[in-house]
Amino acid sequence: MTHPTTATTATPTGNVKLAFALITSLFFLWAFVHNLEPILIPHLKKACQLTDLQSALIDSSVYLAYFIMAIPAGLVMRKYGYKQGILMGLGLYVIGALLFVPAANTRLYMLFLGALFIIASGCAFLETAANPYVTLLGPPESATTRLNLSQSFNGLGSFVAPFLGGKFILSGVEHTPAELAAMTPTALNQYLQSEADSVKLPYIIIALVVLAVMAFFMFTKLPAVQEQVTGRVSSLRSAWRHRHLSGAVIAQFFYVGAQVCVTSFFIRFAKYTSNIPEKQAAAWLGYALLGFLIGRFVGTYLTRFIPANRLLMICSLACMVLLLGALTFKSELAVLAVFAVPFFESVMFPTIFALGINKLGQDREFGSSLLVMSVAGGAFFPLFMGLISDQSNIQLAYIVPLLCFLVVAWYGWRGHLVKE
Repeated sequence: MTHPTTATTATPTGNVKLAFALITSLFFLWAFVHNLEPILIPHLKKACQLTDLQSALIDSSVYLAYFIMAIPAGLVMRKYGYKQGILMGLGLYVIGALLFVPAANTRLYMLFLGALFIIASGCAFLETAANPYVTLLGPPESATTRLNLSQSFNGLGSFVAPFLGGKFILSGVEHTPAELAAMTPTALNQYLQSEADSVKLPYIIIALVVLAVMAFFMFTKLPAVQEQVTGRVSSLRSAWRHRHLSGAVIAQFFYVGAQVCVTSFFIRFAKYTSNIPEKQAAAWLGYALLGFLIGRFVGTYLTRFIPANRLLMICSLACMVLLLGALTFKSELAVLAVFAVPFFESVMFPTIFALGINKLGQDREFGSSLLVMSVAGGAFFPLFMGLISDQSNIQLAYIVPLLCFLVVAWYGWRGHLVKE
């Protein structure tokens, strides 16, 4: 898969501030829908009567879509431009959200997974376009700061989603296996159907909001990005040869796996270690992701004074210490340890991304696609975590994200270095 190489730079013409604001809104949209997944996991576990391993397929379907669609998204952008890639992504997002209605009506878990796969495919287009586009809307030396600022609104979506999902999706009605077994078939079916039906209205509203954003993009002219053809041929292979990029792909794979593991099983973890009810645990998760939001702004500020790679390493080590506490503490101390992790996670994705595409030049588009593909870690590690939980317990399963952060710390220490 090769193409004539292009060097990309933002042109001085066009409304750069408006473009930055519009693109930043996309960061909110994909964060919002992804952070409904920790709500959907325990909710569909009830509605569809799933094991922890089966419920982890929610994450797998989402992040597998990123792996499959990132390269097509990069090719669409290369041929038709960033704007068309964004519009295609928003369209897929709308279709997937609307598919939650028939999924809930039939209570077919595979249909829920299909809807999530389509939403995530749309988000893959959005992320493949938005992350590199933001880095081009200004001087290269401030690219990391700019991306961290946009990712701060990703943090806002992460914060809002658990509160709204907990309020409008989770019923708060929890039955023990013995109570479910004692129900008549009719009563059980009514209970499970009412649980499934609660997702319909929220996802219809989401579809309408995204449709409105799509219309706004259709009628707004974004600043052009110059493409200067050079003699060299760009390909996935040539992009991968940049050692700091290949290291970033590996680090991002493990980081996203860790992030998804930490949040997706938080409600289960809180109930297991402290017997916290699901609605209360969802609120705790929301406040934890408020820490994620605050961390994004703090991280954006700190990158002015601390080298991005050093900040990445420090935050990774902090996450490892907290998760070690989560594995050893009892009761609410364990929950508080996990609660603090998102604050330190917050700078990792944009920092790894910006370090990875640094000085790629002609290989920027394929480098961006590879980094978006790397979020497939979110498809793999939750399955492993769910398997450990089913075989042992959810607390022990938190060793998975702890080990993932070790790889991220390595990238901040040595893996980010650019080999000229």
